[in-house]
Amino acid sequence: MRNAAFAARLLAPLRRLSIPRPWLLAYLLLIVLPASLFLYGYYERSAAILRSEVVRTMHQALKQAGSNLSYRLERIEDISNAAFMNANLHDYLSVGQDDQSIGIQIKVIEDLRDLVETVQSNSDVFHVRLFVDKSKLYAGERVNFFPLDSLMDRPWFDEIIEGNGGIVWTGVYTESYLGSGEETILSAARMLRDPDNYDKVSGVLMIDVKRSLVSGLLSELQFAPGTQVYLAAPDGSIVYHPDPALIGTAVDPAVREALGEGTEGTKELELNGETNDVLYTTLGAAGWKLVAQGTETQLSPATVKLTRRSEWRSLLEYAALFLILPFVLLAIIVRGMNRRVNRVITAIRKEGKEGKDGKDGKDGKDGKDGMDGLNELPAMNGDFHMLERSVDHLIDRVRTLVEENYTAEIREREAQLQALQAQINPHFLYNTLDTINWIAIGKGATDISQMIDGLAKYFRLSLNKGRGIVSVEDELRLAEVYLEIQQSRFPGSFDFKLEAPPGLAAYRMPKLILQPIVENALLHGIRKAKGRQGLIRISVREEGGDLLFAIADNGIGMDEALAGSLLTEARPGPGDGSGGGSSYGLFNVNERIKLYAGDGYGLAVSSELGAGTVVTVRIKAEREASPKRA
Repeated sequence: MRNAAFAARLLAPLRRLSIPRPWLLAYLLLIVLPASLFLYGYYERSAAILRSEVVRTMHQALKQAGSNLSYRLERIEDISNAAFMNANLHDYLSVGQDDQSIGIQIKVIEDLRDLVETVQSNSDVFHVRLFVDKSKLYAGERVNFFPLDSLMDRPWFDEIIEGNGGIVWTGVYTESYLGSGEETILSAARMLRDPDNYDKVSGVLMIDVKRSLVSGLLSELQFAPGTQVYLAAPDGSIVYHPDPALIGTAVDPAVREALGEGTEGTKELELNGETNDVLYTTLGAAGWKLVAQGTETQLSPATVKLTRRSEWRSLLEYAALFLILPFVLLAIIVRGMNRRVNRVITAIRKEGKEGKDGKDGKDGKDGKDGMDGLNELPAMNGDFHMLERSVDHLIDRVRTLVEENYTAEIREREAQLQALQAQINPHFLYNTLDTINWIAIGKGATDISQMIDGLAKYFRLSLNKGRGIVSVEDELRLAEVYLEIQQSRFPGSFDFKLEAPPGLAAYRMPKLILQPIVENALLHGIRKAKGRQGLIRISVREEGGDLLFAIADNGIGMDEALAGSLLTEARPGPGDGSGGGSSYGLFNVNERIKLYAGDGYGLAVSSELGAGTVVTVRIKAEREASPKRA
């Protein structure tokens, strides 16, 4: 139970991240996998470069050691050459036991010993041995002089003879010396010929060097333990090896083949199931190959291993940078998105619930089936699945509202079509009125002609080719024509004045704003004031970017309560049979202005019983260049 609780606490932050499974899969495929391949490739390239650099550095060290060893061996060869060029040496070797007296033989021994001691004075020379014919008196000395026959059983004797006077290096072997015991040495040997009989071998000169001369130089190579550093002869035999048991054995055939490819180089070989690097260089003095052989781990010194560990540490840092950091960023982004999604879902639910509460009948049932269903979504589906469901329900709701709106528009258009079909064709009306006008003129009925002409102007201005926006000048002209027609109907009952500044043709406004107000002033104000001459005054001015219209009459007026109610509720027109009453009313005009310009615009009514009424119209001043509204 305790382990389960610990695991639950450990996994709790991951659950709070709530990363969708597709996102996590995309993260693994698009970030983790490419980054892993990149890091692996980087590691492999770095390892290959590092390994190549290690091999190159080791090869340079091996070449330097080979150069130092060649120099030391060449010094031994120079000493051998100096002794070989001594003319007395050959003369002394040609003196036989029967040819000279004992005194001469002793003199020869003394001179040869001086020569040997001179050669042995060099620090690199351990011992000088001279093998001569056993007939020589000094052949049995066994310190510096030995019988030639004792050398014939050595494996490299034939090679010395075949060298025909050239220096032959014997390789490392063990030799027993009188008075000093056994020593591990290598020798520079050469054959000496009798100057009187060139075909006759008079002796062999051997200059011995201790093994430490080679091992001391090669021990300076800072190669890792396990790396084999040895000397191989051209025939593939090992002439020096730190392990004495391997001296004289043959190298692997693959290694021998690699050594024969050039004077120096590196080679990667598969030996005994392991990859081995073989580095070699040629010693000019002896013609041997100085070889360093080992596996990758054996060739890598401690610094390389530290570098590899540093690479692994860098890889882990890169992994944290490329993998963990994007994961944390992704988690933060997802959590932020989840919060936003939750807010969107909450808003959709809220709007859906309010929409459901505002609907009745069929809509209420749809709301229950739609937005209420969001509350029933199981939490395990995740916020994104919930958002998808929410959006689906919202789309269904919007689609329903669009269909309802479309149906309403269709019905409205059908009603407008029916209304248009019921209207008289304007052109037919204009032509008919024009015909009546000319008949009246022909019969001298000027009053009828004037009334018909005014009626034609009224229809032309009110219809305005079907446009809902007219110029202020046309709107004033419409009110003027209306009043002229009414003057013909009610002669002598009222008069009107129009006060307007020039340039009003540049301003636009909705049509049929002033005419209903003028109609109300005439029918409900002046016509009901019996026994006095009525006056209607229309004025307009611009104030602070707005147009102010004032329609004043000196009619019967009204009380303050009635004046205030005219703009807050629709009132039907009077049915007194006088042809009065407006189909619009002040209420409708006020609402139209607010819909057109905003709540800051509209009508204001000021009236007093028995004194008259003033209706003020405030509307936005829009010029021709401004967008027009229908």
